[in-house]
Amino acid sequence: MEIRTPVDGTIGAISAHRGDAIRRGQPLVELQSQSEKAAVELARLRSKLEGPLATVRNRIDYATKRQARQADLEKDKFISVQARDEADAEKRLAEAELRTALESRELAKVELQRAQEQLALRTVSAPFNGVVIDRMLNVGELVEAGSGRKPVLKVAQIDPMRADVALPAALFGKVRVGTKATVLAQLGGVRFNAVVRSVDRVIDAASSTFVERLEVPNPGDKAPAGSRCLASIDGLAATPKPRLQ
Repeated sequence: MEIRTPVDGTIGAISAHRGDAIRRGQPLVELQSQSEKAAVELARLRSKLEGPLATVRNRIDYATKRQARQADLEKDKFISVQARDEADAEKRLAEAELRTALESRELAKVELQRAQEQLALRTVSAPFNGVVIDRMLNVGELVEAGSGRKPVLKVAQIDPMRADVALPAALFGKVRVGTKATVLAQLGGVRFNAVVRSVDRVIDAASSTFVERLEVPNPGDKAPAGSRCLASIDGLAATPKPRLQ
């Protein structure tokens, strides 16, 4: 598998080298991300601001008390109905400002989440346990996103491995997903218990064969990927030599 970054950028760190073992979730490549980290901190501060909410709540408290006083004065005919209405309107405006402040806080939380996701795109982690086959780029070099661009690393999964077995068309329908199999690595002579994980539903017209894929557990990395092996599938008399991948 080729490891590429989902966004363009300059490589800041590569934590794995050719031949290194890697663990699923281990950070492999980090792009320079000073501006993205600053954006996260700014969004975090905005999501925690208390000043605007406190100001609006104080304004509502004042408007509520003023409204009560104006209502009492209006009952005793000391002020006009218009003055009382102005006090009511002031309170409603303050309550609207509170709703706006609360919505702004929720928006700030969404912006924080978006900034964190943008920052996360700057780090690429190992998709599985395996080994680094090759390193194509170095720290400081520009990396471009996209399947047609140069990858940073090439990695391979070696536990479990897979073995693709080409079977003659005459055996089509006789092998099903879940069928047990035995795989013998020619290099080292290690024997593994395997299982059929997929079976082609289309026969290759040129060779009159179809392919079944075996999943081969390889604890302790006993067999190297790429070595040839012998496969014996339950219910079949003979099986061609596949290659561990």
